[in-house]
Amino acid sequence: MPEEVLFKSESRQSRADVAATLRSIADKLDAGEAITLSAGNESVTMEPPAKPTFEVKAEREGPTDGPGELSVEFELEWPEDATDDSGGDGDLRIE
Repeated sequence: MPEEVLFKSESRQSRADVAATLRSIADKLDAGEAITLSAGNESVTMEPPAKPTFEVKAEREGPTDGPGELSVEFELEWPEDATDDSGGDGDLRIE
């Protein structure tokens, strides 16, 4: 299935700014509200269901014999025609 990017933003930010953005998203999720992403003249509003699939991934990209790039990715997924809120394979812990 082809992927269509609806919105993308990438910028270097302080840890505090990243935390504030994640808190804002968490507050919207907690309140059951839509999430609007905007940057410049681009924006998209999405309404995650009550139980989206939550994926957390830690990656290292680059050569096996030298320094690479590390990343942590957080992703919410759900079908556009979501009617079933079930899913998940286990409890995530962040320590």
